[in-house]
Amino acid sequence: MSQSDIMIVDDTPANLKLLEDMLLLEGYEVRSFPLGRLALAAALKHPPDLILLDVNMPEMNGFEVCERLKAEGRLRDIPVIFLSALHETQDKVNAFRSGAVDYISKPYQIEEVHARVETHLRLHDLQRELKLHNERLEEAVAARTRELEEANGRLTILDRSKSDFLNLISHEFRTPLNGLLGVGDLILGEMPATLENLELKEMFQRSRRRILSLLNDALLLAEIDVSAGKFKFAAVSLHAALGRAIERTTEFARSRSVAIASDSAGRDLVLGDEELLIRALHALLETAVKFSEEGGIVRLYSDVVAGSPSILIESRGRAIPESVLPKFFSLFSIVQAITPGGDLGLGPAMAYRILSLFGSSVSVQNRDPSGIRISILLKNAEPEPRVLRPEVEATELCLP
Repeated sequence: MSQSDIMIVDDTPANLKLLEDMLLLEGYEVRSFPLGRLALAAALKHPPDLILLDVNMPEMNGFEVCERLKAEGRLRDIPVIFLSALHETQDKVNAFRSGAVDYISKPYQIEEVHARVETHLRLHDLQRELKLHNERLEEAVAARTRELEEANGRLTILDRSKSDFLNLISHEFRTPLNGLLGVGDLILGEMPATLENLELKEMFQRSRRRILSLLNDALLLAEIDVSAGKFKFAAVSLHAALGRAIERTTEFARSRSVAIASDSAGRDLVLGDEELLIRALHALLETAVKFSEEGGIVRLYSDVVAGSPSILIESRGRAIPESVLPKFFSLFSIVQAITPGGDLGLGPAMAYRILSLFGSSVSVQNRDPSGIRISILLKNAEPEPRVLRPEVEATELCLP
């Protein structure tokens, strides 16, 4: 390997001459030293690529020289090959313990010396390339880590802004909104009971319910995002929660001439907060009603999947556009009216967040013929002694 710088350290002039001539013929740059301290001083000024080091030398033997080389940060990676007439195993062990990479016994065989020098120079070059590659890789990883940290910081700011926005809507809008709604009630109450005025009152009440529902959902979403750890979960009767959710959806379904039918199962205990679970189920039932055609029926089925309670909610009417399906439960992702019952608001997103909070899951798919199927997989809870609310029978609720 031409142009490599090799240092020879040997107190015998004949050995120095022999090795020097041999290596010069191979195209190496060679520096020779009879004493270890001279070699150390020269190596510190200009580190070689490889060192051939005799063991038995005056003042400082080869083992000591090697140990001092390995103690220097700039020199510790230089490969050292020992040269010695000693053939005892312990001498070789001492050589490797002091930091040598190889051991050549005297008298020298030129072919052997050349082969070992060339091999260790190649290994040393590969190690340097690997070290350089690792350093570059570490720099790239550090740069990528900084980019990810900056991106995460931006996402945190955006997420905080979203939560602050939801809190602003929920808290700051409520007081002036109550004033507006109260004044609206007073004005509409003074108007004559004509057919046109009755329609205005109904429109006002629908808008009122819609606005208050959005505010309540936004507040809950903000609380889940900001203070998820404050919610305490326990064993909840799925049967009772389903019954309460159906009760809350009845008036909304009746206004759209839709019936709700449920089987009588769902008696498992699931993990969650009872009121939050009812809100999630109510939101998903309302979603199914919105996708139903007039005079249709929203059907609920309960089952056990892989040992966990599951609920299917099915409706017939309109399907979800394929472009909307992947983001159906995303916040603010559905703004257009894609159902006969109008836009979906925050209901699906709120239900998804609540169920995720419990370790449960929800998904949606289109049915054939046209309609949707909402699948809910709930997390089992170990039965605990606790006072439950009276169960609400929900065997069959068909609206006139």
